[in-house]
Amino acid sequence: MLECRVLGTVGLVADGATVDIGGALPRRLIATLALWDGKAVPDDRLAQAMWADEPPPKAGAALQAYVSRIRSALGPAYRDRLGRTPGGYFLHADEIDVRRYATLIEAARSRLGGERAEAARDQLTEALGLWRGEPYPELTTEAAEAERARLGELREGALEDLAAARLALGDAADAVVALEQLVRDQPLRERRWALLVVGLYRCDRQGDALATLRKVRELLSDQLGVDPGPELQDLERQVLAHDPRLRLAAPPRVVRPEPIRRPRTSFLGRAAELDLLARQLDRERLVNLVGPAGVGKTRLLVEYLATLGPVADPWVARLADVPDGSGVPAAVADAVGVVVTSDATAEVAGAIGAAPALLVLDNCEHVSEAAADLVDRLVASCANLRILVTSREPLGVDGEVLLPVEPLPWATETGPAVELLVDRVRAVRPGWDPSATELAAGRRIAEALDGLPLALELAAGRARVLGLGEIADRLDDRFAVLGPVPRGSLARHRTLEAAIGWSVELLDPADRALLLNLWAFEGGFTLEAAETIWPDRSPAVLESLSALVTRSVVVADTSVEPTRYRLLESIRAYCRLVDPTPARTEALQASWVHVLAARCAVSVRGAQAGSFIRMMSRELPNLRAGFAHDLNADPAAALRTAVDLGVYLYRGVHHGEAMRMLRAALDSAPDAPVLDRVRALNSLTALTYFSGDQQGTAELVAVVNELVPELPEDAARDYAEALFFLAVGGAVTAQVDLTERVTRRIIEYSEAHDLAGMIPAAESVRTVALLKAAIDPDEMRSYADALQRISRGWNKGWAHQVVGELYLYHPDLAPDSAERALSALRTALARFLHHEDYPYTLNTLRIGALALARAGRPVEEAGRLLAAVRTHADRLGLRTPGLYRPGDPWIEQALPASPDDADLSWNAMVALLADD
Repeated sequence: MLECRVLGTVGLVADGATVDIGGALPRRLIATLALWDGKAVPDDRLAQAMWADEPPPKAGAALQAYVSRIRSALGPAYRDRLGRTPGGYFLHADEIDVRRYATLIEAARSRLGGERAEAARDQLTEALGLWRGEPYPELTTEAAEAERARLGELREGALEDLAAARLALGDAADAVVALEQLVRDQPLRERRWALLVVGLYRCDRQGDALATLRKVRELLSDQLGVDPGPELQDLERQVLAHDPRLRLAAPPRVVRPEPIRRPRTSFLGRAAELDLLARQLDRERLVNLVGPAGVGKTRLLVEYLATLGPVADPWVARLADVPDGSGVPAAVADAVGVVVTSDATAEVAGAIGAAPALLVLDNCEHVSEAAADLVDRLVASCANLRILVTSREPLGVDGEVLLPVEPLPWATETGPAVELLVDRVRAVRPGWDPSATELAAGRRIAEALDGLPLALELAAGRARVLGLGEIADRLDDRFAVLGPVPRGSLARHRTLEAAIGWSVELLDPADRALLLNLWAFEGGFTLEAAETIWPDRSPAVLESLSALVTRSVVVADTSVEPTRYRLLESIRAYCRLVDPTPARTEALQASWVHVLAARCAVSVRGAQAGSFIRMMSRELPNLRAGFAHDLNADPAAALRTAVDLGVYLYRGVHHGEAMRMLRAALDSAPDAPVLDRVRALNSLTALTYFSGDQQGTAELVAVVNELVPELPEDAARDYAEALFFLAVGGAVTAQVDLTERVTRRIIEYSEAHDLAGMIPAAESVRTVALLKAAIDPDEMRSYADALQRISRGWNKGWAHQVVGELYLYHPDLAPDSAERALSALRTALARFLHHEDYPYTLNTLRIGALALARAGRPVEEAGRLLAAVRTHADRLGLRTPGLYRPGDPWIEQALPASPDDADLSWNAMVALLADD
């Protein structure tokens, strides 16, 4: 591939190697040709760009000499890319960094506007990484000046967009650091100040946010004599009013798996297959790349996806981490971004519909039957869906087109297999030029490894310490041990398993030991996770992991922090096969899950709970695997994990899955410590309440109540919190006597153990229970006033929701019942958004729909909000039963029939209730 770089020092890169094009004049020549983007440039324009007003006497001949010199530097593969037509000289590069830069920024802005902030952040980061300095620095023409100005403005906007994406993802702290520098660099760009104010507010620095608004007001007045624009003025009003819309308001969605990243190494020997694949997918709806393990099927599909450009957005499901066929539909649903509630395949088909789309299923061979069933249904249901599959065997689905991916030809010393081997050896031996003897040894290696790209790359990695002849000799010995040579050939049909086994054996003993303990991680792992394997040797883990990445045994994705690592599936399967202590390896992975869960138990109580819960979503495959291991090996540990993950399960995982995990843990550990069982039962009670099962909720409250006498009282906070959640369950299920008894105990215990914060919380819960049981209007109003006065923190939202429901259910309690209800529900909404408690936020929005209608807002608008709440609740697998009359559909009965197809975003729903 030929790349042209003009964002900074002008240059050409051919297949990853920098081309020596010469000094300033050749760089001006290349820069001008790049500015015209493949079109022919007349000689006089080139002469003007290169020599300004002082061209040499024979400018045409000089031009021809420079072009000839650059063509020679490009070599036979790319010399014709720089040529001439009657209209002038042209440069046809596969990629120009400025073109990709602009395309990435445009695509990111469309994603940012479409609430896809994570994809936008990644594209903006890649785009800004292409900027190495001033564009076209060698050129002084008017066209170059205009293009520099355009690209510079694109960069300034992209920096702002990147900060906006970070804010949308909950990374307010890092966004603030970047924005403080941006406003210093360009103090008159008001959008930067607006983003900085929002970031400061989300970091709970409201005072700094207001100070920043005052600063920009003074700056604009002093330098321009104007007031801030409407956006900053509105923002100031929102900060002063503590408007809940300033908080991060979007709930955790299904986190789509990270896309398969395109390797930086050159792509060799597959031009024909790439062209054929593009033509097949233009005509056919189902194409299967079929070939043996390690032949490069995944690399071929990644290169094809790269030809589609950054604006394309295919869905990629990596099935390598799916242990069996039952997990295929869920993996595809995750890739498409669908929350599964029942039939995963049907829900994926419904989400795709008739829209033109491309779905990629990578590594299907171990789940081919399940993949075939899913593909068959999707092809039949989605008329404009195309599917690209990689597998070692056909799926056997009607309409499937097979595209065989064969090993690279190795018969000659200049063929693709040897070319790939030489290219990879040069990466570890800079400046190396193979001799005829080494090329002959390279052909022997390619022959012994059957031309399989993965095996060739692993062999090249050893060329740092062994000659090619030595490697060829060792390969012959190794394959002779593994099995006989097929009739008629010396080593042509050797297996990938043998090549991987040889490569793993050649690794340093420490690196190999670490590798054999990494296969149990599901969905990737971090450096910290790998360090749990050798907890007292962290530097050694980093060293060995770096070596494994260098040898392409482990893939590193540095686009996210912390960096995530992943074993290629073939290597992972080999490690699982040869691991001498697989049970210990699985236990090590489970120990990492214990660390995560324990950290979760602490972090969810802090100010950054929402950000931590979103980060945990990346570890969900590991959490599932570790939990499944403990269910069989250590049920008490599984229960502790479920307990520590309680808030995460409640807020960040589909409620159906969370309930199944808790029930399985409780069933498997009947003799676990009573505190762990009570905490798990309390979490299950909350989830059951939000499932709409009122009877089940009451039954769980009764079970917890029976266990209370057995609770140890030595851990004061844990004991008081266990009682508090029991009291909440009692209040929700209208068990007044139980609630009063438990809250009295909480207050007595808290006074004796210096837990002052638990006292108003207990008083709030008790008052809620009394309010729900009250019949006399004066008592109702008295309890409502008390709740609004005594409630604090999260309880303030809970209590105000009950008050809002009360005034809506009994509109005769006060002449301004509707206004009181709306005010209370807005307070509840702000509290729940602050704590990023999405289930209770939906609860409040459901009740708020009726409050809006009662307060005079259009009934249709209220009905649309109610329908949208139902849609969002379905996605999270929950119901919104309310607190005052849980399970009673009185809200729906009081509003006209709501539209079934309401399509309001989360922010739009919040804005409807939050706005005056």
